[in-house]
Amino acid sequence: MEATMLPEVTAAGIIIKAIIVLAVIAGLAAFGTYVERKILAYMQRRLGPMHVGPHGLLQLAADGIKLFTKEDIIPQHANKVIFSIAPVIMAATAFIALGAVPVFPDFTIPFIDVYVPSIASDINVGILFVLGMMAAGLYAPLLAGMSQANKWGIIGAARTAVQFLSYEVVTGLSLLAPIMLVGSLSLVDFNNYHADQGVWMVVYQPVAFILFLIAGYAETNRTPFDLLEHEAEIVSGYVTEYSGLRWGLFFIGEYANMITIGILASVVFLGGYNDLWIFPGWFMIIVKIAFMFFLMLWVRASWPHIRPDQLMWLCWKVLMPLAMVNILITGFVMMII
Repeated sequence: MEATMLPEVTAAGIIIKAIIVLAVIAGLAAFGTYVERKILAYMQRRLGPMHVGPHGLLQLAADGIKLFTKEDIIPQHANKVIFSIAPVIMAATAFIALGAVPVFPDFTIPFIDVYVPSIASDINVGILFVLGMMAAGLYAPLLAGMSQANKWGIIGAARTAVQFLSYEVVTGLSLLAPIMLVGSLSLVDFNNYHADQGVWMVVYQPVAFILFLIAGYAETNRTPFDLLEHEAEIVSGYVTEYSGLRWGLFFIGEYANMITIGILASVVFLGGYNDLWIFPGWFMIIVKIAFMFFLMLWVRASWPHIRPDQLMWLCWKVLMPLAMVNILITGFVMMII
């Protein structure tokens, strides 16, 4: 019996994959703003966008036109080079991180016979690469806040350094126990692990899953951890002086990172691209990512903001010890089994 060979991955397939990721994720990021406003409105007994198009669907186009045509202002005393580069860093690192995660199942374009892989770059340290690129993204709000010669921006930049650096440690430690079980940093191996075990990782590692979600919310600057731009305290923090497309790039990067966190949680903890009962893998991964996205919005609608000192207390005195204990217990169980 001959082994089944996968089609050859070509440069054309990688380029097409990159174009699709850029187009689809950018579109989803824009559509995510509409979904977020509608879900929050429903949970708070409001209507949300309603006037532009049916049920406010054309509000997306209106917001896009506004961002592209709004006057782009650079403060007089700002460092103009760094001020201009910071939004690009935010969007670029978010999309580069998506290069090592399976955004959609692989397929072949029939007319030109080009194989488009599920992962643009299937590297054996995929999780480490994604975490590294998301960590590099912290330079965007940090540089943005420091470059604009605005006290609210400076405070937002300081909070960026404290919050992102702290919760990146929790993110890495939360994934360490699952990595110990799988014995690999490749997301493909994680996906195969679910199929081989016949059970999702979240069953073995519920504590790691909860820690990863909390740290993921903090790293994507989501409520209740959106202290970098807390309107009630620091106006808009690191984006106070931004307008137009530069402002939009920050939030495209933020929503792209939300999708990345959803994909990581789905592949590492929730069974990945494997079939479930009568549902095919491609359908299940869409449902899982959509649920993770909805969960972030649900948390925003349910939890109030916390203070910076509470944020640090939660990280270093609660989440960090829990992550370490979970790693020790996992290692002990692996040793005796």
